[in-house]
Amino acid sequence: MSIIWTILIGFIAGLVARALKPGNDSAGFIVTTLIGIVGSLAATYLGQAMGWYRAGEGAGFIASVLGAIVLLFIWGMVKRKG
Repeated sequence: MSIIWTILIGFIAGLVARALKPGNDSAGFIVTTLIGIVGSLAATYLGQAMGWYRAGEGAGFIASVLGAIVLLFIWGMVKRKG
């Protein structure tokens, strides 16, 4: 059940991250949503590896948004070079 909450929070975090990230974002709605979900999952598992969260405990909303923003910046750099 925790993975479903992580995905749901990631969906919302992706939308918030897109709104907060400055500049022109060429990623569409689906890509932004997927990046938000991946950012949330990355924040969860990185936080567990660093000892910030226990196993089965998801990252907070702020950490998920930060993970999504980082991935959106990476996506923008990859998209520009391609």
